[in-house]
Amino acid sequence: MSVFQKKKKSHLESMMFFDEPVDVARYDQLRYPTLDKITDKQLGFFWRPEEVDVSKDKNDFASLTEHEKHIFTSNLKRQILLDSVQGRGPTETLMPVASVPEIEPLVMAWAFMETIHSRSYTHIIRNVYPDPSRVFDEMLNIREIVDCATDISKYYDESIEASKWWELLGEGTHTVNGKKVTVDMYELKKKLWMALNSINVLEGVRFYVSFACSWAFAELKKMEGNAKIIKFIARDENTHLAASQTILKTLPKDDPDF
Repeated sequence: MSVFQKKKKSHLESMMFFDEPVDVARYDQLRYPTLDKITDKQLGFFWRPEEVDVSKDKNDFASLTEHEKHIFTSNLKRQILLDSVQGRGPTETLMPVASVPEIEPLVMAWAFMETIHSRSYTHIIRNVYPDPSRVFDEMLNIREIVDCATDISKYYDESIEASKWWELLGEGTHTVNGKKVTVDMYELKKKLWMALNSINVLEGVRFYVSFACSWAFAELKKMEGNAKIIKFIARDENTHLAASQTILKTLPKDDPDF
C-alpha cells in the first residue's frame, strides 16, 4: 500500500470502495457528485464553540436540582464518548479502502466537524464546573455510557482489522505467526456494510436522543447556550446522516455483493 499509486483505470470507472486506491485528488469529474455536494455543505457550516455565549448557563446550572444536574451532565458524558468514537471511526474505516477522490475530503471534513463537537463539550463543561477534569475522568467508570461506545466501535474494529489484512496480504488464506488468516472480499464488504449501518444509526438516532434531552432544558428556558451549541452540532450531524445514507443507497446499485 502506498500513498501514491497510479491507477490503471479511470476514477470514473472505479467502485466506491475496495477498488484501486485514489491517485489524483481531482473534483472536476466525479462518479458520485452527491457526496461532493455534502462535503461542500459541511465546509460551509464551519463554526467554533467559543462563538456561543454560555455565560447565562452557569447561573442556570447552579439553580438546577440535583437530579436535573445529573441528567444534564450524564447526557453530555454520553455525547462526549460517542463523538470521541466518531471523531476517528470514519477516517480509520473508510479512508484506507476508498477508491474515488470524493470520498477522501468527505471523510476528512466529517472527522474535523466531530472534533469541533468534542471541543464544544469541553467549552460547555468548563463553564459550569469548577473542575471540568473530574467530569471527564469519571466518564469511563459509567458502564451504561461505555456500553454505548462499545456497541458502535465493535463494528468499526471488525471492518478496520479485516481491511488491514487485505492491504497487507491480499485475498486468500495466509499464515501469520502460526495463525491462519483468511481474507475474503465478500466478508470485507459485509463488515464495511455493518460499520456503515452502525454509523447511520449513530448519526440518525443515537445522537438525536441526546439532542432531545438538551433541547428539553431549553424549552424550560434553562441552559439555552448549550441548546444553541447542540443546534449547530445537530445541523452537522444531519449532513453526516445524509452522507451515510447516500453511501448505503448507492453501494447496492453499484455492486451486487452489497
